[in-house]
Amino acid sequence: MESSAAVFKHSACIREAGKKSFLGEKISQSCKSEDLRALFSKNLRFSDNNNGRKINKPGVAFSVLTSDFNQNVKDSMKFEPTFFESAKADPKNVAAIILGGGAGTRLFPLTSRRAKPAVPIGGCYRLIDVPMSNCINSGIRKMFILTQFNSFSLNRHLARTYNFGDGVNLGDGFVEVLAATQTPGEAGKRWFQGTADAVRQFFWVFEDSKYKDVENIIILSGDHLYRMDYMDFVQKHIDTNADITVSCVPMDDSRASDYGLMKIDQSGRIVHFAEKPKGPDLHAMQVDTTLLGLSEKEATANPYIASMGVYVFRTAVLRELLDGKYPSSNDFGSEIIPSAVGEHNVQAYLFNDYWEDIGTIKSFFDANLALTEQPPKFQFYDPKTPFYTSARFLPPTKVDKCKIVDSIISHGCFIHDCSIEHSIVGIRSRLESGVEFQDTMMMGADYYQTESEIASLLAEGKVPVGVGQNTKIRNCIIDKNAKIGRDVIITNTDGVDEADRPNDGFYIRSGIPVILKNATIKDGMVI
Repeated sequence: MESSAAVFKHSACIREAGKKSFLGEKISQSCKSEDLRALFSKNLRFSDNNNGRKINKPGVAFSVLTSDFNQNVKDSMKFEPTFFESAKADPKNVAAIILGGGAGTRLFPLTSRRAKPAVPIGGCYRLIDVPMSNCINSGIRKMFILTQFNSFSLNRHLARTYNFGDGVNLGDGFVEVLAATQTPGEAGKRWFQGTADAVRQFFWVFEDSKYKDVENIIILSGDHLYRMDYMDFVQKHIDTNADITVSCVPMDDSRASDYGLMKIDQSGRIVHFAEKPKGPDLHAMQVDTTLLGLSEKEATANPYIASMGVYVFRTAVLRELLDGKYPSSNDFGSEIIPSAVGEHNVQAYLFNDYWEDIGTIKSFFDANLALTEQPPKFQFYDPKTPFYTSARFLPPTKVDKCKIVDSIISHGCFIHDCSIEHSIVGIRSRLESGVEFQDTMMMGADYYQTESEIASLLAEGKVPVGVGQNTKIRNCIIDKNAKIGRDVIITNTDGVDEADRPNDGFYIRSGIPVILKNATIKDGMVI
């Protein structure tokens, strides 16, 4: 049987871009070569000090390079770098579960008739497009969306965008909507009690043979704004041999109490996790965030490590936690993760880029207007990682005699003799002459009205969809299909912080007037 010899001149552990490798140099050659046999025989001998005889040292094998190598042997040897890499994350072995959100009370009234992930953002997208696009751009093709509250518009958008031929082609992948439902038995009569309970109630899906290769499950929220390669996240999970990995961001004092906070050790392992702590408990969660690679200045400004609510679980571990160890725990952030920290390898993954939790009217409003800044902290425009949404086949926007500064105008709009500053104008919007927008987010409309329909409505003293002549709007959110008349003023000059005026077509939240979907604001009204 042919044998070979190898010499490693050096070896070193190398870590680069999330990969862990060991590099050495190898020399291989068949020992059938007479020259190589002679060489080995020569170098396996040493002088016996007693009588000068050259003998072989028994029981020891040597493979040594010497300067008197036969030239033919040198020429026949190959020096090649050899890598021993850790397992590479394969998106085919990953499934994503996107949580469709709860009742969305903090985002009310935008969630009065829709789920949080279905709320329009950026002029033509919906919040659900963010995790869906991140999955597609990461190569993840197995996606489940768990829905419960006001899911009609969300289900319709998913069907139009991600399932059919006119939408995004997922190849052999799929998008499955798992709606909350009742099943036989007392336990089956409950709706989803929380994020973990929602996953638990549908975990039986993964018992299907076609999901047998799913080694890791990534849990995502449907109401965040960010761009992320989930496979980098999963690779860190694999490299650290983690049971659970939690994606985290540095956080300042002003918002830390709104998130799950964690402490980590030098290896990145989470040693303590607290969900939305307050008072002394909040202060106790301060850490030296230079551990995450932040500068001293950045670490001083952001002394907390906050969970993004984005997790990777090994499939077997997730099953064990939900059905075995904690069958009565209903929430990942407040129950499952804190309980698992002591018994499992729970790792932190730093995401030090733009991320925003669209959980309140204020955060939704600020995140939208931030898209208009130059340069923006986040933008949907990226040729390598595009964000997908419904293909609506709308005509280009028509603009006539307008002043537009630091704004986003979506497709299918008709804008005449208007002033638009630091605002977003959504799809199919119609703005008449003299309209002034400043710091305003208008979602647009679901349909057009013909010129004859508009003329007929105006003749009858009614208000068509869009914004009428000489209307002034500042610091406002306008929901879909709103009908705003002529000479209306919406500026909240009185500085009202909270108000409920649904009969008049609006609410005020955090000082921001929110015009309701399908609402009518009559001519001359002042808000």
